[in-house]
Amino acid sequence: MSSTGAGEPVSDINELLTLAQRIEASDIHLKVGRPPIMRVFGELHVQSLYKPLTDDDLDRIVNSITNQAQRQRFEEQLELDLSYDLPGVARFRVNIGRERAHTTIVMRLLSNAIPSLDSLRLPSVCKELIMKPRGLILVTGPTGSGKSTTLASLIDYRNARRADRIITCEDPIEYVFEDKHCLITQRELGEDTPSFASALKHALRQDPDVILVGEMRDPETIQAALTAAETGHLVLSTLHTNGAALTVDRIIDVFPAHQQAQIRTVLSNILVAVLSQTLVPSAGGHGRVAAVEVMIANSAISNLIRESKTHQLNGVIETGARNGMKTLDQALIELYRRGAATLEDILEKANDPERVRGLAQPR
Repeated sequence: MSSTGAGEPVSDINELLTLAQRIEASDIHLKVGRPPIMRVFGELHVQSLYKPLTDDDLDRIVNSITNQAQRQRFEEQLELDLSYDLPGVARFRVNIGRERAHTTIVMRLLSNAIPSLDSLRLPSVCKELIMKPRGLILVTGPTGSGKSTTLASLIDYRNARRADRIITCEDPIEYVFEDKHCLITQRELGEDTPSFASALKHALRQDPDVILVGEMRDPETIQAALTAAETGHLVLSTLHTNGAALTVDRIIDVFPAHQQAQIRTVLSNILVAVLSQTLVPSAGGHGRVAAVEVMIANSAISNLIRESKTHQLNGVIETGARNGMKTLDQALIELYRRGAATLEDILEKANDPERVRGLAQPR
């Protein structure tokens, strides 16, 4: 991670982004005093062919990828999320921020093509879940675990098979959908709508069948998402939680104590599934693969949510293979057994490494 200061200045951000696409980087980090740093297959690599960046470099890059309204918003809020499209190369999700009075930029590379559920090797039950007529589907996991890609793949699967009205609100728009059988409207936070909650409120007046909310990040958005699912729509969203039980608790704990019993009842009635995913290095050393915990809200799951017994959810998930359910540890063992990930890597992600080690070994 050390840098020598040798190399060429960053004169063209598009040239740098083209390099990122060529070496299959997932993220580009730009900060004053360091050369560009790229994350490749989970590891950070200094791009030492470039000189350390200056304040002028960062200002020039910001000006080249933003419009006047975005720059004004950044000056007022000191934070800015946007998307940037480099035709013929890729789209990028961009975060511009400040640290110690200097501008920083992080850019996430997005594919122009939406990957299929099969190419992502997501659980086959996902194809059934996304075709549900109503309810709430949550995709959870840490930052960078592929939640947006999974959501895009789910939406595109339905897009190819049903004539529906789909409305998305994203921060920013990452994958651009092409209308197939569905009529799709994509709205970007800050550009097309002031907030997720506002977008949800107005989406209900726009004849939707499916609503995608980029993230349930505040009580108002969570309440609006629950209401949309309760009134007969299929709602998809994300949370930065690890595991289905924690996801349920996070939603309920957002509300005041006197409302939590009611929210448990609502959630138990509308929840379709929680997909909790993490990325594991591929056994071949090229790329990463997703391990996905699947909780499907059958009657047992719904009763546990309603009765405030979320600590028992994992037990039901573990024994629910017939319904398509699996715990994260079971998903990790599957990756190892089919040769997609090494034992060492799955143990790093496991909730119970010793148990996983014992179950993963051949009997």
